[in-house]
Amino acid sequence: MAETPRVVLVTGASAGIGRATADRLHGSGWTVVGASRRGAASGGWQGLTMDVDDDDDVARGMSGVLSEHGRLDALVAAAGWGLAGPVEATPIAEAKAQLETNFWGAVRVVQASLPAMRERRAGRIVLMSSIGGIIALPFQAFYSASKFALEGYGEALAYEVRPFGIEVTLVEPGNFRTDFTAGRRRVTDTPDGAYAAAAEKAITLMERDETNGGSPEDVAALVQRVLASSHPRRRVSVGKAGERVGIPAKRLLPHGLFEKAAASSLGV
Repeated sequence: MAETPRVVLVTGASAGIGRATADRLHGSGWTVVGASRRGAASGGWQGLTMDVDDDDDVARGMSGVLSEHGRLDALVAAAGWGLAGPVEATPIAEAKAQLETNFWGAVRVVQASLPAMRERRAGRIVLMSSIGGIIALPFQAFYSASKFALEGYGEALAYEVRPFGIEVTLVEPGNFRTDFTAGRRRVTDTPDGAYAAAAEKAITLMERDETNGGSPEDVAALVQRVLASSHPRRRVSVGKAGERVGIPAKRLLPHGLFEKAAASSLGV
């Protein structure tokens, strides 16, 4: 008797890392439901129109997945976008919107996924964090805040769901070539332009590194390995060595020395 294909829900699947992940998992035999606001699909997997910012839409989407497939084996929460500009000049509404998608959007889909996973006493949750959730990015403070929050949330979640056979992994990408760069929202500077030169330098450097970054397929391949592992790691980074080395460096170096070393690479 043929084994029933495992079912995975991937959010943010219309583009970038989310789409690459949906394509990769479909190609390796998963039944993939790719959720996004546009509901786009590619490569034979099923598209689902779902806005992770909306409680009711997430509940409706999850109900549809379970009604159609009868199970959910894994969740990859990859929906997100970026906000750039000075903290002082960022409207609170924009800051809230950043966390609404990047953090609360992940929380919503996790909460909607857990009952089905607990019932089967098995499941995998992959939260798409960032190296920017370990090392704060100047002039992208609220993006970093959303990922720092996701790091703490994922760690706490793992303790709670482990007794039910559910594993949680935080994937921390560096810079990758996706439409995330073009879609980044920019905040207008303060009226006196106090931060203009510094912000432009830091954001331009970040966007250059993203444009010259790796393929999102590298992140997708890592997600596939995480889902295939019998003992997945809690955190795993992916990207160029020069970016990833900052994670252990921050933990090992005195804080002042680390900031001095990191400043130039962050454009400040």
